[in-house]
Amino acid sequence: MRKRFFPMLALTNIGKNSKFYFPYLLTCIGTAAMFYIMCFIAKDKGLDSMQGAASIRSMLSFGTAVVGIFAAIFLFYTNSFLMKRRQKELGLYNILGMEKRHIAKVMACETLFCAVITFALGLGGGILLSKLMLLILFRLLQFPIPIGFSVSGGAVLTTAALFCGIFFLTLLSNLGRIRLAKPIELLKGGQVGEREPKTKRLLAAVGLLAMGGGYAIALVTESPLSAIPLFFVAVLLVILGTYCLFTAGSIALLKLLRRNKKYYYETRHFIPVSGMIYRMKQNAAGLSNICILSTMVLVMVSGTVALYLGMENVLDNRYPTDISITLRDPAEGEGEETLRRVRETVAGQGRAISNLSAYRNLAFAMLRNGSAFTANQYNNTSGAHKSGAEEAALECMTAAQYEALTGKAVSLLPEEVMVHSSGEKLGDSFDLFGKTYHVVEKLETSPVKSEYADWLVSTYFIVVADEAELDWLCHSQAEAYRGNNPSQFAYHIAFDMDGTNEDKLSCSEAVANVTKKAVTYTETDEEGKEKTVTSYVTNLKSRQAAQKEFYGLYGGFLFLGLFLGTLFLMATVLIIYYKQVSEGYDDKERFEIMQKVGMSRQEVRAAIRSQILTVFFLPVLMAVLHIAAAFKMITKLLAVLNLTNIPLFFCCTVATVLAFILIYAMVYSLTARAYYRIVS
Repeated sequence: MRKRFFPMLALTNIGKNSKFYFPYLLTCIGTAAMFYIMCFIAKDKGLDSMQGAASIRSMLSFGTAVVGIFAAIFLFYTNSFLMKRRQKELGLYNILGMEKRHIAKVMACETLFCAVITFALGLGGGILLSKLMLLILFRLLQFPIPIGFSVSGGAVLTTAALFCGIFFLTLLSNLGRIRLAKPIELLKGGQVGEREPKTKRLLAAVGLLAMGGGYAIALVTESPLSAIPLFFVAVLLVILGTYCLFTAGSIALLKLLRRNKKYYYETRHFIPVSGMIYRMKQNAAGLSNICILSTMVLVMVSGTVALYLGMENVLDNRYPTDISITLRDPAEGEGEETLRRVRETVAGQGRAISNLSAYRNLAFAMLRNGSAFTANQYNNTSGAHKSGAEEAALECMTAAQYEALTGKAVSLLPEEVMVHSSGEKLGDSFDLFGKTYHVVEKLETSPVKSEYADWLVSTYFIVVADEAELDWLCHSQAEAYRGNNPSQFAYHIAFDMDGTNEDKLSCSEAVANVTKKAVTYTETDEEGKEKTVTSYVTNLKSRQAAQKEFYGLYGGFLFLGLFLGTLFLMATVLIIYYKQVSEGYDDKERFEIMQKVGMSRQEVRAAIRSQILTVFFLPVLMAVLHIAAAFKMITKLLAVLNLTNIPLFFCCTVATVLAFILIYAMVYSLTARAYYRIVS
């Protein structure tokens, strides 16, 4: 009987504290199931046959690591809520004669039962749902759905090991807390009041500066390339600012409201303001976590949904034709000969060519300073940042080539040009290699896709008078770079075809075989040994081949965004629930006293409603403010992934925010009822 005493007492404790344990166990089960699912999909052999399998696996492995780290942090966090509410119970056991080692046995049994329930239901649910999640992923990737059901032994062992470690460490943490606490402290631990916090003006100022700095970075960043490192700086500043403002700024604001006597000395304002002043010190971390988690959900879901829905827009930007071929530094007549072979190959495949364009141009990178273009002496993408100039790419062709592409007759003098700019517009003239060119026409569109479109820099399409002018530019550019970055002429062929996607894929493979051009040269390695290197100077791009890779990449992004968004939303809901329940027990006696001294039940409920609404919706309002300030920078990051459809991302963001607020309001309704029941 004695051996059964501690396990039976542990089961009784779990049952009597179900309002605390039930959400905690649901979280453990949910995170265990999600972690198993991520491990299962990341290890699935069906991914090996996909295009872009390496990027999908790395993305899923990253997601697995995020879920694992988040599970450990979050379960420790929720365990602290659980222990706070049980301090009185554990202190009572101690006073009634149980030694701390006996309490430790009870807690060990409770942890063991929680672990068994988590493994049984979490792994069971993960195994049952893993096939469904795999089907959803394959559907997003537009990949043939596999038949059959399997269980990953490696994923089971990894999940079991992770959660065994988490439960063991939480048990050690709880035992350490019990060992160091005195019985009387445990007995009154849940009733320890807070002193009125001091107004920390310095901390509030740091919060404002950090928040302002993060917002400023997000609003002034223009270059997509610079947005990548600056985004993480802005995120860190905003997180710091959020914690500081919720910790110090909220207290300063509440004390400011208290000084306003007309506002403060009203029943509906007096109780909420005074209660929140004393409560805000312990609430700050919870509210900050809710705000940051809400922001993460909004950013991930809106961004990944926009990427997936904007897939066709991305493909149109990068691949305006079914096939595009670039032949570097072609010999005399080599471009025309390549075009002839392409025509014959496409005809041999039974396909018909349409929207054909074939042209020769000269492209090179420069730096723009006002109305002058100069060489990038740093010979890398950081040259612009070091010199304070703007990175730019110039693409030049003759008037005759332009006329052949557009059908528009053009006549230019040697110093005259026509220009199309994707970045800041040029004036009526500009300097290039010491020569002044006069812009006779600013083109609204470019007749060709820029070679530098993937570089995310400003591109300038320039039409010059003739071949002599083009040769002079090539020679001048080689001299400006002292031979370190010589420009090359290129011959471009682009066209569409009829037929299905499979027909076009087959045809593109045949075209690739007849257009390959190998160049062999000798280079010296680090050890001074010479080796022969063969490279291909013909670049062929197929829209249909890229489409499969893009669906693999962006479908993986969407799956990961929705998966992690669900995890963070679950964490947000649980923090809100524990926060409401904890505050309900803390406020119960306070509101009973207020009713005894004359406040009506309606006045108490109005005061409660005012307090809950203020505290509850403050984090989500701040989260919406965060994503509004970050909107511009996020569009720059999406541009790195080739999504330039800003209206689509705006619609996805608005829809995500509205859906999140709706879910948040439902959670508020449910948790507010729990709060009212406890207080009443």
